[in-house]
Amino acid sequence: MRFIQNQLLKKETLANARKLLEGKWLQDSTKLPLLFEEIIKPHNRVCLEGDNQKQAVYLAKGLCKVNPQIVNNLHIVQSCLSLPEHVEVFERGIASKVDFCYSSGQGARVMNLAAEGKIEMKGIHTYLELFSRYFLDLTPNVALLVAEKADRAGNLYTGANTEETPAIAEATAFKDGIVIVEVNEIVDELPRVDIPASWVDVLVHSPTPQMVKPLFTRDPAKIDEVKILMAMMAIKGIYAKYGVNRLNHGIGYATSAVELLLPTYAESLGLKGKICQYMVINPCPTLIPAIESGFIKTICSPGGEVGMNEYVRAHADIFFNGSDGSQRSNRAFAQLAGLYAIDMFVGGSLQIDLMGNSSTATIERMTGFGGAPNLGSDINARRHSSDTWLKAGAEYAQTQDKTLLKGRKLVVQMVETFQAAGQPTFVEELDAITLQKKMKMPLPPIMIFGDDVTHIVTEIGIANLLLCKDLAEREQAIRAVAGYTPVGLAKNPQKVAELHKRGAIQYPEDLGIRFSDATRDLLAAKSIKDLVEISGGLYNPPSMYRDW
Repeated sequence: MRFIQNQLLKKETLANARKLLEGKWLQDSTKLPLLFEEIIKPHNRVCLEGDNQKQAVYLAKGLCKVNPQIVNNLHIVQSCLSLPEHVEVFERGIASKVDFCYSSGQGARVMNLAAEGKIEMKGIHTYLELFSRYFLDLTPNVALLVAEKADRAGNLYTGANTEETPAIAEATAFKDGIVIVEVNEIVDELPRVDIPASWVDVLVHSPTPQMVKPLFTRDPAKIDEVKILMAMMAIKGIYAKYGVNRLNHGIGYATSAVELLLPTYAESLGLKGKICQYMVINPCPTLIPAIESGFIKTICSPGGEVGMNEYVRAHADIFFNGSDGSQRSNRAFAQLAGLYAIDMFVGGSLQIDLMGNSSTATIERMTGFGGAPNLGSDINARRHSSDTWLKAGAEYAQTQDKTLLKGRKLVVQMVETFQAAGQPTFVEELDAITLQKKMKMPLPPIMIFGDDVTHIVTEIGIANLLLCKDLAEREQAIRAVAGYTPVGLAKNPQKVAELHKRGAIQYPEDLGIRFSDATRDLLAAKSIKDLVEISGGLYNPPSMYRDW
C-alpha cells in the first residue's frame, strides 16, 4: 500500500485547475468561483482566514459565489467568524459544520443558524486549541489566506498583522493541502519573507487592500471616573501588592484606564520599574504614554493595530520588529507567552456567577472565547517561578492549609456591577447554562472558569478569592462586590464583615483611596488627540477617531 494518496490527489486537483492559472496566479479574478469549484471538494475542511483583526475578504466573497450543487457540506475550521460572508456560506448550504473560536459581530446570526440546524457546531475552541488541532485532526484540505504583498514567485509579506497566517499555511502545506492566498500588491522585492513561496499553491490578486479592524483602540475621552476608581484600586491593591511585572490586559476601558494611570498615579506611588514592564498585548494606543515614560520594556503582540505601525517601527526596543522595521506579530507564540510566561491576566466579562465562572455568551449572542481562556487560566504545567507567582500561590496554600508546591497565576476580572445596557454583570446562573440546553452542547460555553479567577474588581471593591477558604466564602466575597445587583443585595452582612476583616474584601478606603481622588485629571491622555501628540505624531488614528 502506498501512503501518498493525498499527494496524488493534490497533484491531480492542481492539474485540473491549471487551465485557470498562469503559473501560480489566477489569470482572471472573475473566475475565482470557478477556481474554487475545481479545487474544493464536498466535505473538505476549509480554513477561510478570519483572524482576530484581518480577514481574507476577497476570497470569502468568492467562496459565497460557488455553486452549492458542486461545493457543499464544507467543514469550516477558522478562528473567527467575523464577516457576513463567513455566515453566508452556511445559509447557502456551501458549508454545514464549523470549528471556531470567536464569532464577533456575527454571534446572533450564528446562534440562530445553529438553532435552525443549518450549522453543526463541532467545537468552540481557544485559539491555541484550534491551532493545535490544525496539526492533528483538523488539518485544512484547503486554506484561503490573505497577505499584504507577494513577489512574482509567490513569497509572501504579511506585515504588522501576521497573526496566525503562518500556522494555518504550515499545517495545510505540509499535509498536502492546497494553500490559496489573496494579495493586494505584487512587488519585485518584498521587505521580508514571512511565508515562503513553496508553501503557496495559488495566488489571487485582490482589487482591494486587506481589511484590518481597529479592535484595540479605546478613546480616553470615554474613560469615566468609575473606571478610574477601579484602575486605582487594581494598581494599589493587586499590581503593587504582588509586584506584577509580566502580564496581559484584555481589551476594555477598565484596562485602558490602568494603562493611562501608569505614568501618573502608579508613578506617584513609586511603582515605575516595579510593575508592568513586560506585556503580552496588541500595540494599543493607550499604551503610548506608559511607553514614552519608560514604564514598559517589552511588548509581545498577537497582532497589530490600525494607525500604530509607524509608532511601533520607531520603538524597536519595545516591540518585535523585522529587519525591514515593521512589526512581526504571531498569535500562536503570543498566546503561548500568555499561557506560560505571564503572572497576571486582567480581563472583563458580560456575566459572572456566584462561583466566579464568567462568559460572554448570552441568550442573544454566541460570541465564543478567542484567547481569554488561555490567558486567563492557571496552567498546571508551569515549572518556572517568579516572586508574583509564588506570593499568590503562598496566599492560596495558606488559606487552604496546604503545602506550597506551586504558585498561582493571578486572574483578575475588572467589571462594573451593571453593563452599559443596564443588565447586571453578576447573576445567579449564567446564560451559558441555558444556551447549553438550547443548543444541546456537551458543555456550557464558559469563558473563564471560577477556579482560575483570583480577584474580582468592581466599583465597590476587590474580592480576593485566594483568601476564601471554601465555596461558601467565595460566594459571599463575590456578592460583596456585586453592588446593587440582585446578587449583591442578597449578601450575608455578617459573613461579608468577617471576610472584610480578613482582607478577602477590600474597599477603596482600605487602600487609602477616596472617591473624590478618582478624576480624569489622573489620565496621562484624555483624548485620541493627546495620544497623537504624546507619540510625536507617529500614531495615525483612523478617521473615525479624529474630531479635530
